[in-house]
Amino acid sequence: MSRLPIGFEERLNKLWSQEIVSSFIDSFKERLATIRINTLKTSKEEEIQLLSANGFILKSVPWYEDAFVVTNKTKREITDSPSHQAGKIYIQSLASMVPPLALEPLPGDKVLDLTAAPGSKTSQIAALMNNQGELLANDNSRERFFRLKKNLEHLGVANSQLNLSLRLEHGARIGREFPNYFDKVLLDAPCSAEARFIENNQKSFGFWKEKKLSEIAKRQRSLIVAALNALKPGGTMVYSTCTISPEENELQLDWLLRKFGGNVNVEAIPSKLLCLPRLPNILFWKEKELNSAIKESFRLLPTSEVEGFFIARITKTGAIPSSSADEE
Repeated sequence: MSRLPIGFEERLNKLWSQEIVSSFIDSFKERLATIRINTLKTSKEEEIQLLSANGFILKSVPWYEDAFVVTNKTKREITDSPSHQAGKIYIQSLASMVPPLALEPLPGDKVLDLTAAPGSKTSQIAALMNNQGELLANDNSRERFFRLKKNLEHLGVANSQLNLSLRLEHGARIGREFPNYFDKVLLDAPCSAEARFIENNQKSFGFWKEKKLSEIAKRQRSLIVAALNALKPGGTMVYSTCTISPEENELQLDWLLRKFGGNVNVEAIPSKLLCLPRLPNILFWKEKELNSAIKESFRLLPTSEVEGFFIARITKTGAIPSSSADEE
């Protein structure tokens, strides 16, 4: 029996060299736990001292001062710790921390997290904003919405200086309700989650079928249009996925650039993140050459500490026609 979905490794071999594919295959294993210190409830210096006193061995992350690899504790042990129970630390994959850093939210910004549950990135955005400004967190799954609400309360998101709104809506409705409103929008899109497969763990990939990718991509496009509609001209949107397929990543940007032309630009991610290991972008797929601007997007190379991820930073320069969501 294959240790990964049938046909999946074959797709990888069509995308990259054998050396890169081998690196990918090696990454489909359980990783060490990683945490983010929640600066809404504690200082980094104070929490490092406390964690060290409680026996945590931490490895710093060079591109994000609030992130650490925990080299000697399981996720269960971290969850049971006083620091986690007090909301002072939060278990979050390193790759998941990259999109909010690429978005660069600032205190006082109006920010939308369009598909926010369970709240990892939302709470990180609030911390980067120092709980100052306006933050709308939306998700269309009732079960996931209440997990989002619970996590944000636990982590101390919102105070008198942050206008926090939680919404249980389809993303398209948010786009229609808040046209040209937000300074920053994060769309961490629902996806096939290929980068989170764990070899020989059927539960992590049993749902995967190549023919489903186009269906997922179509749903993502409606969210992309909603996110862009909600973004004000001159604002910044980050589109991200925890998947590998070009259909959900580069092809989405190619579609976006074809449909909206001079009204959107794909920008390089902030220079502070360029130290992260990077994969070559896909600029040619299934006999189709893609827009060269896509090379500005960023594919994280998976390692023993960081899972694969796709991040694109997009600026809006003009009005976005909402009727284009379902067009090919």
